[in-house]
Amino acid sequence: MRLSLKDLSKKYEAKEKITMVTIYDASFAASAEQAGVDILFIGDSLGMTVQGHDSPVPVTVDDMVYHTRAVVRGSKQGFVIGDLPFGAYHESPQQAFRSAAQIMMAGANMVKLEGGAIMAEAVEFITKRGIPVCGHIGLTPQSYNALGGFRVQGKSDEGAKQLLNDAKTLQNAGMSMVVVEAVPATLGKELTASLSIPTIGIGAGPDCSGQVLLAYDMLDIFPGKKAKFVKNFLANNGSIINAFAAFVKEVKNGTFPGPEHCY
Repeated sequence: MRLSLKDLSKKYEAKEKITMVTIYDASFAASAEQAGVDILFIGDSLGMTVQGHDSPVPVTVDDMVYHTRAVVRGSKQGFVIGDLPFGAYHESPQQAFRSAAQIMMAGANMVKLEGGAIMAEAVEFITKRGIPVCGHIGLTPQSYNALGGFRVQGKSDEGAKQLLNDAKTLQNAGMSMVVVEAVPATLGKELTASLSIPTIGIGAGPDCSGQVLLAYDMLDIFPGKKAKFVKNFLANNGSIINAFAAFVKEVKNGTFPGPEHCY
């Protein structure tokens, strides 16, 4: 039986760190699940890691449906979150629901969307119709053109205040979880303390409720320069399953991320 949102809430309430790995296929899903990963996340980062684009922008809902189905078929216990890709939820709450419904019909337990308070109406519309939503604030890769590239967010007092407002507004709209990407560790801690839902950090410091990494990053498969928050878990652990298990262990015991992975 799969982990439920209630199971994740219990982990959060017990202050047990939540683990998430970004994957795109049945084989990685089975390995991550065997290693004890809580959440299997199908990210639109597949546009870069799998399809070879420079960003996730070209990814379509059909792409996400295809990969969500693959991950679901390869797993039995992990909580599955599917990404809503660029352009699939920005037009209207109704469009957001239609896109989210396709991801859920592919087997996901939750959908994720990027953006701040401007997305509150869509979040409320979707959640009131029975679809749980995970938010994504800080560095939002779909908006990398507007952000001037893949840059750390929330470094100024004004920027930090805006992200805190975004998170609270989305929580009030019904968001059940939020990914916080590439912000100063102090802000990651403040966001986590300010919310009553789990924060899943990626480059947001050790005080978030959980951590996520891309499988292709933590296994050192994706070429090119690595972000500061990336750690190669394969180098010293011998196999993919052992690498995932090491990630789970280090997140749960609080040793990852270390100071060298934080902003």
